[in-house]
Amino acid sequence: MTDVELHHGAASDVGLVREINEDAFLVAPPVFVVADGMGGHDRGDVASRIVVEEFSALAESGYDALRGPEAIAATLRSSQARIAEYDAGQRAAGAQDFAAGTTAVVALVVEQTHGDVGGPTEPMWLLANLGDSRIYRYNDTVLEQVSVDHSVVQELVDAGTISLADAAIHPERHIITRALGGSGSTDADFFVLPLAGAERLLLCSDGVSGMIDDDQIADILGRTSDPRDAADRVVAAAVAAGGRDNATAVVVDVVGLVPDRPYDSDAQRMSLEQKLGALP
Repeated sequence: MTDVELHHGAASDVGLVREINEDAFLVAPPVFVVADGMGGHDRGDVASRIVVEEFSALAESGYDALRGPEAIAATLRSSQARIAEYDAGQRAAGAQDFAAGTTAVVALVVEQTHGDVGGPTEPMWLLANLGDSRIYRYNDTVLEQVSVDHSVVQELVDAGTISLADAAIHPERHIITRALGGSGSTDADFFVLPLAGAERLLLCSDGVSGMIDDDQIADILGRTSDPRDAADRVVAAAVAAGGRDNATAVVVDVVGLVPDRPYDSDAQRMSLEQKLGALP
C-alpha cells in the first residue's frame, strides 16, 4: 500500500454525569476507530472495548488494501460474535435480558484501482459507521458530516417530518436504529473519500456532537493545527457545554497529501516529536 503520512490525536472524557466511560477508541495508523458503548449496567464499556480489540488485531495483522470493505465487515462480524458470547455468559450467570451494545465509526486507508484490473492504484479513505457516532471531514475551512446517523430522528429528518433544529431537541434523539450487540446489525454504511478531499478527519461519539454544534467543531478544528490539541479541545468543549455523556474524539491529518495545508509538515512533525520527548 502507498505510504501515507498521518498525524493524529485522540481524547476521551467520562463527562460530568456518567460514572463510567463507555467510549473506546483506537489510533493504530492506518486504522482509526471510535466506539460508544451502550447499556449502562449491561456493560457497554465491554462492548466498545471488544470492537477496539478486534480492529486492533486487524491493524496488527494487516489487511488487503484493495479489499477494505471486506476487512471492515469481517471485523464487525467478529466483534458482534464476541459481544453475543459475552451476553450469553452474563445471562447464564443470572443476568436476565443482559444485552451490551455499541456504536462504531471506522476509518481505514485503502487502495482504489483506476482503469483496468491491475492498473495504477490511489490511496483513499474508507469510512464506515454503525449507530450515531459520527465522522466529519474538514477541508478548505469547511466542516462536513460524512456519516449518516442510524437513529430515529435521522429517519424523521430524512422523511421531512422534522427539521435538523427539531432533531437536536427531539425526545427520541438518542434512540439508534443500528448498532452492534444484542439483536443489532453488522450492516454498516460505507463511504470512500480521496485523501486530498479530507485534509482532516474527525471521528467522535455523540457525547461530542450532542453537546457542541458543527459551527463550534469547525471553529476548533480551524484554529488548532496540531491534531493532538484539536482532539483535546473538542472533548473539553463538549464537557464544558454540560458533559451529559462520555465524549471522545479522534482527529487525523493526512499530512503527506494535503494541498495548501495550513501548516508546514516538517515543522508539524518536529512539534509532535518534541511532545513525544524524541527531541531535547
